[in-house]
Amino acid sequence: MDPQFTPPYGTTSRRPLSPILSDPSFQPASWREITCLLLIVAVADVAVYRGQGYSGYALLFVTLPVLFLAGVARRERFAIQWVMGLLLAGVSSRLAWCGNPGAVLAGAFLTVCFAMSLTGLPPWVVRALVYGSRLVGAGHRALSEYWQLLSHWSPSVPRGSVLSIVLPIVTLGLFGLIFTLANPDLLKAISTELELWARLANQWLVGFTPGPVEILFCLGTGWLAAGVLRPQLPDTSDDFVQVDVAPETEVADAPLFAPFRNTLVSVIGLFVVYLGFEFQTLWFREFPDGFHYSGYAHEGAAWLTVALGLATVLLSLIFRGQVLRDPRLDSLKRLAWIWSALNLMLAVAVIHRLLIYVDFNGMTRMRTIGFLGIASVISGFLFVVAKIVRQRTFRWLIRRHLWTVTFAAYLYCVLPVDAWINKYNVGRVLAGDPAPCVQIIAHPTSDEGLLQLFPLLDCDNTVIRDGVSAMLASELTSRHRSADDAEARHWTSHQCAGDELLDRLEAESARWPANSNSNTGRSEAINAFRDYAWQWY
Repeated sequence: MDPQFTPPYGTTSRRPLSPILSDPSFQPASWREITCLLLIVAVADVAVYRGQGYSGYALLFVTLPVLFLAGVARRERFAIQWVMGLLLAGVSSRLAWCGNPGAVLAGAFLTVCFAMSLTGLPPWVVRALVYGSRLVGAGHRALSEYWQLLSHWSPSVPRGSVLSIVLPIVTLGLFGLIFTLANPDLLKAISTELELWARLANQWLVGFTPGPVEILFCLGTGWLAAGVLRPQLPDTSDDFVQVDVAPETEVADAPLFAPFRNTLVSVIGLFVVYLGFEFQTLWFREFPDGFHYSGYAHEGAAWLTVALGLATVLLSLIFRGQVLRDPRLDSLKRLAWIWSALNLMLAVAVIHRLLIYVDFNGMTRMRTIGFLGIASVISGFLFVVAKIVRQRTFRWLIRRHLWTVTFAAYLYCVLPVDAWINKYNVGRVLAGDPAPCVQIIAHPTSDEGLLQLFPLLDCDNTVIRDGVSAMLASELTSRHRSADDAEARHWTSHQCAGDELLDRLEAESARWPANSNSNTGRSEAINAFRDYAWQWY
């Protein structure tokens, strides 16, 4: 050996630390972090990959925030974390009761927002999507750090306190094994018991052995989870940090001031004329036979909502840039306040049109979306007013209005919409107004919606009562067909609303008419119900 490469006597050669480990901001991985990473992968595998229903997602979305908080390497205290946690708890409750795909998407998005808030960044909608895409890169860096730590790790000899516990246990086990081997009868008894446990363990291992796709799923989950637990520090570039207040500069006339002023004057005049027509024709009058409810109250409301959205965009575009530095800004603001008041009156008119449709033949999912949509538009318009008053930037408006729309979508996914719809329609029918029964027969509903139909078993209208009885009897028959597979179903497929519905169906089955016990009788009753209800469609 060349003498110049021979280490001195009594020394050992060491590899230099990698750039990652030598970084002053680097934090070594703790056992808590590694444990949380493995638990995240295990929960995702059991609840999602091996799961068969929404209850698995319910467990996932309520577990991930806890594991993120417990294992994240660098965590910032941020009040929005509590808000995201409460929203995720709402998603989990919804998925455990009566899940839907929208609630799963809401839970996934809120999980990214929660992870983003741990870094100290406010989870604006667009930024949350960008942060989610960056988890791939953050996961790569985190796994690189884990690998560097593993390559430089050397086992340490346990301390005396640890050996004082481990060494007696190992010695006791060794001598116990020797004594067992020395007694044939004892060995036979223990061997029989061990054989049973070995067979059970083998069956479990055969059933739990992951396939190639599951391994890829676990690796991908671990990759993203590592990016959450060891996030990259937020940068201070324009990608994340923006000034929300418009910069102040010298006062100067804006070239587009006159066009903007004339535009506001013209739309104010148009809105005054149209709102007068709206209130005269639709507000205080009885609708004649053949009134086009769908055209006025459905399609018309949609177009008026578009007009509100366009007004929101126009106001926001007017009050920005050089216009904010024009000395005549106050006169333009007065016109904006007048138009804002007219827009709020237009919003009231849109809500009134939707209520006309609801009064005609009841509530539906789309009408619920309509109410949430107009609420989002009104909120966005109020944000525009706040933007003008406080001279905020367009980015400030977009960030807040996107969260308004996102929260409206969250409410639709999480709230018991089907239960509320059917409860309202059933109440109208029992009060003597049969028109909303068309929504019961014309639209599909979930288990929570079916739970609201049982009061109609006492309805005075024979056609409605028999039709609903036949619908419920068909539902019970369908569930009994799958009863043989109930024991084999995965625990994630159980829904609280479905279990309650089955118990209620079995309890109320004695009240159904005799013709509901046959396929022919049920079909006739449902067809008669549909023909009767279709007059209000």
